[in-house]
Formats: sequence, C-alpha cells, structure tokens
Amino acid sequence: MLKKILNRKMLGYMALAVACLMIGSGLMAGQPAKAANSVMGTESAESPFVEAIAKVKDSVVGVNNYQLVSNRYGNGYGYGSPFPWGDFFGYGYGYGNGNNQEPDREVKYGSGSGVVVAKEYVMTNYHVVENASSVEVAINKEGQEDPELLKATVAASDPDLDVAVLYVPGLQLEPVELGDSDSLQVGDFVFNVGNPIGFNNTVTAGIVSGLNREINTGTSTDRYGRTTSVVNTMIQTDAAINVGNSGGGMFNLKGQLMGIPTLKYTGSRYSSSATVESIGMCIPVNDAKTVIDKALNADVSSFGQNGSGTENQSAGAGTQNGLSGKPRMGVTITTLSGSAVQSGVLPRGVYVIEVESGSPAEAAGVQPYDIIVEANGQVITTASELTGIVGELKEGDEVSLKVFRTGVDLSKAEKLPEDGEYVDLKLNLAIVDAIAQ
Repeated sequence: MLKKILNRKMLGYMALAVACLMIGSGLMAGQPAKAANSVMGTESAESPFVEAIAKVKDSVVGVNNYQLVSNRYGNGYGYGSPFPWGDFFGYGYGYGNGNNQEPDREVKYGSGSGVVVAKEYVMTNYHVVENASSVEVAINKEGQEDPELLKATVAASDPDLDVAVLYVPGLQLEPVELGDSDSLQVGDFVFNVGNPIGFNNTVTAGIVSGLNREINTGTSTDRYGRTTSVVNTMIQTDAAINVGNSGGGMFNLKGQLMGIPTLKYTGSRYSSSATVESIGMCIPVNDAKTVIDKALNADVSSFGQNGSGTENQSAGAGTQNGLSGKPRMGVTITTLSGSAVQSGVLPRGVYVIEVESGSPAEAAGVQPYDIIVEANGQVITTASELTGIVGELKEGDEVSLKVFRTGVDLSKAEKLPEDGEYVDLKLNLAIVDAIAQ
C-alpha cells in the first residue's frame, strides 16, 4: 500500500514538472515572437532619423557649374587627384569633350549639392562653383521629372575654407536651422543629404567618428603670389560621402545643420593597395558662419558684375627722382626678385631696405625688411608702381599699406624665412625734407 501511495505522489510530481516546463517554454517562446513583431512592424519601431530627415530634405538642392570650353581645352573629364584626398570627392565633373565643342561654348562642367541657409541663399563648397562662367541651382520636386533651374550668383566665398554662398533670387525653399558644431561629440548620430551620382536627395546615416581633424586640403596662392599649404579642421564621419555630395548638409537628429560634406578618404598613407571605407570629412558649420554673414550683408545689386630686380628707389622719399620737398613716405625700397618669389615662398612686392627716422613710414609702423604688397587697394609688384601711386598724392593724404613681415634681412639670411604675416598699416604723407622746393 505504501508503495502505491509513493508511486502516485511520484507521478504527480512528474506531471507538475512537465506542466511547469510547458509554461516556461511558452513564456520563452513569446520573447522571440515579440521581437519579431517589433521588427516586422506590428509594434512601433520608427527610426530616430525619420522626423529630422523630413524636416530638412527639401532644403537641399543641386548646384550646377557651367564653364566655357573651346577646342584648345581638350576633354572635360576633370583633373588628377592629389594623394590621398582625391579631387574633393563629393564633386562630380562633367563629361563634355572640348574637342567636339564650338569655341567659347558654355557647357555643364560639374554638379554638386547645396543647402538653403537663408531666404534666397544657398551654401555649398567653393570647389563646386570654382571657375564657373555661370551657376544654376537645381530644385528636384517629387513627381516632377525635370528639376526647376534657377540662376545663382556667388555672393561670398572663402577658397581656403572651401565654402561659397550663392544668391538665388526667387528661391522659395525654407532655410535649415544652423546648429552649433562645437557641441558635437564623438558618437553623436548624424546624417548627410545630397545628390550623389544623380540620386537626388540621398540620405546616408552614421555617427561622428572624430573631431578637430587637421586635414591638408592642398595649396593656396594668394593675390600677392605667396603659396601656402591649406590646413582645415574638420569633422570625421562614417556617413557615406560620394561624388555629388559636396556642398550638401550634415545634420544632427534635431535637423540642425552641423557641417558641409567635403572630402572622402580613398587611400591609405601606409599602403596604396589598402581599401579604406567610411572615412569622410565635413567642414564645421561654425567655421562657415562668417562666410554666410558676409553674403547676407553684401549689396545684392552688385551681384553678377562679375620678378627681376631694379635699382633702389625711394617711394616719394629723399632727393632721388626730383622728389625733394614733396610729400613722401620716407623709405628706401627695391623690387623683390629671385627664386623665392618665383616659387611662391615669398610674395611679390617691394622690399623695404631702410626706414627714415621721423618719417611718415616710421610713424605708421613700417619696418626694415617688410615687403609692401599693396597700396591703396592696388597690388604692388614693382618699386615703380609704388612711387607712381605716391607721386600722385599730396601732403596729408592717407596711404593704406599691406606689408608681409618676416623680420629677416633677406640680404644676409642663409635660408628663406618659413613664417611671416600680413600687416595692415596706414600713414599720412608729409614733407620731411630740410629744404622744401
């Protein structure tokens, strides 16, 4: 009897255990099902990007660069790429063959992207509109096969920063909100909007991969002939940047413009055979705000109007050239020449050999060894050009000078100065000779 009772209890325990296992299995089975429902959309799982993308995508436009071509220019396939940053990557060059074009015919040379940053103003990369004979903004509307094209004019630009702002009269699109790129952190979600290889309003998403990346984007020759390396501080992201993305927008999840997609890394500094992906660079929007302000404050009515050595001379100074007793600066000068100028290490200009004591030049802060590169807004390349300007002025007239200052006596230097700075000065001409004629 006892044995039967024990057997009945044992069977009961086994039944209870089986039931518990079945209940547990049912609970466990419910978890994957719930996850699957979420993925399949039976439960809400909206991307955090959707709302922000909808907010800004209609404010991203295409930018077309038109240039004049003739038979002597050959084909229009673009230029070679400096290692390792390509040809600014986001910019698509045109494919017109100059040999088959009539002389001075305007053709579409390339296309990029742009972002509406103010009413009738679009920001893009400078290299997107560089050397353009005319620029158009292309507005792609859903359900419309051909884009609406509007004429645009470069209102302000910074070639070194690679930013340009276009004035587009009649543009009705809403501007985006400008963010604070200094607030970005590594790991923040961001997305790019642009027109890569003809796919309009393409969105690519990722994160901020790095901040304050110092990128050498090539060289720049200023209006005075001095060549320098251009280094910009950029935002690194793994959100894809492709040909045509240049000048578009990099946005945060609030839909605020944080950067301008500009470069895509395509090679390795360590191995030319290495494949590199997901390394793109954007110009911080905070750096571009000065260019935007300059464009907005410009006069729109003006838009679209688009060496060997010489003998030492005195710029209206001393008794040379019959200038005794006439208003002068009080400097002894010579035209700067030689390989340093030809190579772009130093700017073209007029080298100051000596500054007279008590002269207007000394009072204005001109120093020996300065290189005068501009006078009253005119670029100066020879001593005769400077004396010509000063010779037409009278006592008391103001002269605005721009000098390049190294502080190095070039006649004694064993090597050329690597550093220097441009300095703006103002002086008033005076008669400083003991005997006035």
